[in-house]
Amino acid sequence: MTGSARPWWLSPWVSIRAQLALGAVFVAASVPKILDPPSFAHMIYNYRLLPGGAINAFALWLPWVELLAGLALVIGAWKRTAAGITAILLLVFLAALSWNLARGNPVNCGCFDVKAKEKPRAELLADMRWTILRDVGLLLLAAQVLAANPKRGARL
Repeated sequence: MTGSARPWWLSPWVSIRAQLALGAVFVAASVPKILDPPSFAHMIYNYRLLPGGAINAFALWLPWVELLAGLALVIGAWKRTAAGITAILLLVFLAALSWNLARGNPVNCGCFDVKAKEKPRAELLADMRWTILRDVGLLLLAAQVLAANPKRGARL
């Protein structure tokens, strides 16, 4: 590879698609949470990770952070910042799901639907595994956007 050639996975063609997909996912995930904060707060409570006083505040501001980061990616504004925010959020989501999975606490992730659905324990645990896998894939999209859009003055 020559000094100026970039790998295919860092090309603008791939990056714009990763950026749009990641942004769309975060916008779609934010809308039900914004529309129904009490149900989202209940989802957060089920994780048993935050003190009671922080749950409502978290349920109110998190969806707006998701929405703003997602919209920034979709419109192409502040790509590095938005991708960095989504990466941090994904790491937090992955940690929360993994911690609950490790302790055998089945939770409905509340990612795209904040209405609790009654599911058997085994099905919830399986859903959590799939959600972790999905979030790892989304984290890879965020990493791609970050890698393909280096800081100003930085070289690949």
